[in-house]
Amino acid sequence: MAAAELGSWRSAPSRRRGAGRRRARLEAAAATREPEADLEGDVESVLRRIREAEKDLLLSDFWSSAQKTLQECLGKRREQAEAATGNLPEAPGELCSLQCVSYGIGSFASCAVARSQLAFLLLFLEKFQVPRHRCWVYDPVFSPREVAVLQALGVNVLNENEEGKRGVWLEPTVFYMPHCGTALYNNLLWRNWLLTRILRNHYPYVAKVLDATEELALPQTPRYEDVFNDTSVHWFPLAKLRGLPTAVWMSREEPDYRDCEDLEIIRNEARGPEAAPSTP
Repeated sequence: MAAAELGSWRSAPSRRRGAGRRRARLEAAAATREPEADLEGDVESVLRRIREAEKDLLLSDFWSSAQKTLQECLGKRREQAEAATGNLPEAPGELCSLQCVSYGIGSFASCAVARSQLAFLLLFLEKFQVPRHRCWVYDPVFSPREVAVLQALGVNVLNENEEGKRGVWLEPTVFYMPHCGTALYNNLLWRNWLLTRILRNHYPYVAKVLDATEELALPQTPRYEDVFNDTSVHWFPLAKLRGLPTAVWMSREEPDYRDCEDLEIIRNEARGPEAAPSTP
C-alpha cells in the first residue's frame, strides 16, 4: 500500500527475493488454483468464495496483527498531518479523504492466494472507512467475469495498463500492490517524484527514496505464508524527505528497462511512450 502524498504511507515492494524464491512462490500459487470445472460458476459463486475468504481472514491472527501495524502507520501519518496543517477531524473520519489503487492481485476467481489478497483489500477499505467507489483496481490477467465481480463489489476497474505510472500528486492515496515487480514500484515513484548497482542502474527512484523510508513489516503466519510473505507497510516521513539532498529531486527522467533482466512487469504495448495514464 502506498500514498503519493509526501509523508503518506504505502505497502511497498517486498524485501528483495532471489529468483529461486520467486519461482517457488509462483509454483505455490499455481498449486492453489482450483479445477477447471470450478471456473464455470457465475459471478455470484465467485462473490461467495470471496466472502468466505474475507470471513477466514477476519478471524485470523494475521488480520488482527496486521490491523495494529496499519493503525500504527496511519497514526504516524495523522500526527504528521496535524503538525503541518493544524486541527483535523477525529479518527477514523479523516481517512475518508483517502483513495485506493490496487495493482497485481491476480486471477482471484481461480487462485486462492489472489482471493485472499483481494479479501485483505476489501477488509482494509471497510476497517479504515475508505469508500469502495474511491478504490481503483487493475491486473492485466483479469477475466471478463472477474471484472464483473469487482464491479459488483463496488470498486472501479481501470481499463488501461498504466504500468504503475499513475500520478496522484497531493491526493492521499493508498497503493495496494502485493508482491509486484520492482519496476512497478519504480514507475509509481517516478510518476509522483518530488544500494546495489542493479538497483541504482535500473530502479533509481526506489534506490533514492530508501533513506527517507520507514518500514513496518506485516506479521508472518503459517496460514498466510504464501499470500503475504515479506509484505511491509512503507511510509515517507516529511522530516526524512526534507533531509534528502536537493539533487535527489532534480532528476525526473522516465525509467528505461531495455537492458534490465528479470523484469517483473507486464508492459502496456498498446500505449505510446508519450501517453499519460488515465486518472480517477
